[in-house]
Amino acid sequence: MKAHNGADVQLLSGKRGEFSVVNAAGDKLWDKFETGRFPEHAEVLSQLS
Repeated sequence: MKAHNGADVQLLSGKRGEFSVVNAAGDKLWDKFETGRFPEHAEVLSQLS
C-alpha cells in the first residue's frame, strides 16, 4: 500500500493490525508491532527528508 511517494506500508503476515512503514530502499521507518502505537504523520515524514 502506497503511503507516500517515498514510503510504503507493509502488512505483517499473521499479525492482525500490525504493519511496517518502509522507504523506497526497503529500510524500515516504523514498525507498529515493535512500538505498539501508530506513527504520527510527521514522524514518518521527518525520516524521508
